[in-house]
Amino acid sequence: MCFQPLAVKDLTNLNNADSSSIASTPLLPARPRRQGDVGVALITGLVALILAVPVLSVLWHALFANSNSWQHLYDTVLFEYVWQSFWLCFWVAGGVLLLGISCAWLTTRFAFPASRFLSWALLLPLAFPAYIIAYAYTDLLDFAGPVQTGLRELTGWGYRDYWFPPIRSLGGAALMLTLVLYPYVFMLSRASFMTQSGLTADAARSLGASRWRVFWRIDLPLARPAIVAGTSLALMETLADYGTVSYFGVSSFSAGIFRTWHGLGDMNGAMQLAALLLSVVIVLLTLERYSRRRQRVAQLGGRPAATPPQLQGLRAWLATLWCALPLLLGFIVPVLMILSWLWQRPPSLDADFLELMRNSLLLAISAALLTLSLAILLAWLRRFYPRPWVKPAVASAGLGYAVPGTVIAIGILVPLAALDRQLNAWLLATFDWRPGLIFSGTVFALLFAYAVRFMAVALNSVQAGMGQISPSLDQSARSLGHGRWSVMHRIHLPMLRTSLLTALLLVFVDVLKELPATLILRPFNFDTLAVKAHELAADERLLDAGPVALTIVLVGLLPVILLSRNLKQPPQEPSQPPS
Repeated sequence: MCFQPLAVKDLTNLNNADSSSIASTPLLPARPRRQGDVGVALITGLVALILAVPVLSVLWHALFANSNSWQHLYDTVLFEYVWQSFWLCFWVAGGVLLLGISCAWLTTRFAFPASRFLSWALLLPLAFPAYIIAYAYTDLLDFAGPVQTGLRELTGWGYRDYWFPPIRSLGGAALMLTLVLYPYVFMLSRASFMTQSGLTADAARSLGASRWRVFWRIDLPLARPAIVAGTSLALMETLADYGTVSYFGVSSFSAGIFRTWHGLGDMNGAMQLAALLLSVVIVLLTLERYSRRRQRVAQLGGRPAATPPQLQGLRAWLATLWCALPLLLGFIVPVLMILSWLWQRPPSLDADFLELMRNSLLLAISAALLTLSLAILLAWLRRFYPRPWVKPAVASAGLGYAVPGTVIAIGILVPLAALDRQLNAWLLATFDWRPGLIFSGTVFALLFAYAVRFMAVALNSVQAGMGQISPSLDQSARSLGHGRWSVMHRIHLPMLRTSLLTALLLVFVDVLKELPATLILRPFNFDTLAVKAHELAADERLLDAGPVALTIVLVGLLPVILLSRNLKQPPQEPSQPPS
């Protein structure tokens, strides 16, 4: 039987039809309620299980595998890893909270010079990977850099005649991470401030409360779930970072995992360190989800805040300077440093650079398409099969974003290497043929790691877009005899084009910037832009790293532009309350 294509406007008319007439019409064909549940359970469980393989592998080896160097790690460096990681997270948390909350509150509650520009430009540091901004500031502030060189020329000081804060230190790493991660807190806090009702603040002001007291007693508590969510994202990115801490010589968990594996040759010890890091991430993720369990309740009711008052005089310029400081340090200064590298050594599009571009683009495009396809499948299963076991399975598939790339890479490498060994043994015994590496050490392992790491990015975007499609459209199409796949193909996918493009672009850029997983899993003689930038910086060839770093930053600007467009205007509340 053939069906005519459905027009969205026809379904919209059905959607606006009288509810009683729709309720009296059978919306679904007569069939058993749980028909197809077995197939759905198998598909959902299989996808969720595959995406959980890295975490399960890490936990299994941490519990049951023996490490030759674990006692040595425990006696020498384990507590240093814990201590350094704790202080790194502590200072990053303090920095992102200070910059993110203050800038979000000022740009939302007040008008001052350049406030409209700063309200979206403060997101620009997100385009920088932390390791690239670390390279830029090292070249700027190191002993041979222009700042200390100019200071010595100005004062006549020599070596050991003065003290200058070392950039390659725990504090320097915390500062670099703060400058690129504060936009998480700024973005979520500003969105929360913009959606808060203005009635409560007006009432407090009419009772004589100062704006600072309104912020401390009303605005801040209402925005607490968003603030905690942004801070948790920043801390998880901090724990996942490898490029910055390794370049600055900070003994964090991520750097310790690499040292245990490559330096000591102990895979099981690296897995046990990864399990400790994973447990910390799970605690952070649990706290973040617990903190926002009632976030929607805080945003209901009332009207948006009135037009923000205009600051005058010194207060206005102080607000401008304070909000411009993160933008200056987190984006403008690093961009100028990279441009100075290009000025000193003009780039050339040689064969090596073109190969790096080709490898990076192919990986990013392939991983983005694979991740988006899986995200569409999972979102479709959750929408059309709202069974009690589908929702947690889909949610577990998106937990990889909270897991550091180092942990994911090690968790993938071990089972794939075992699979390669078994497969080679079987092929050798059966066909007298030994193909070598099939899964581990190939592009397949990289794509698998990227799909696990960035599934949440694509899944959240697809589910957010799908949540804006009225379920009555599905019911109307089903009442006309169309199956679930037909509804997805003819209705959902055309209406989700913006969300799908956003998800595709976000995953594309995240894959392009990913460093630790690529370092561990990439095939032999296969480099990407991120890997090449790290290698050149490690060899102190920052001038040669300029074209690579600039390419990564320019591509990273694309999702930042998308995010900034969503922050320009506050969301409009409905003119009438829902019936």
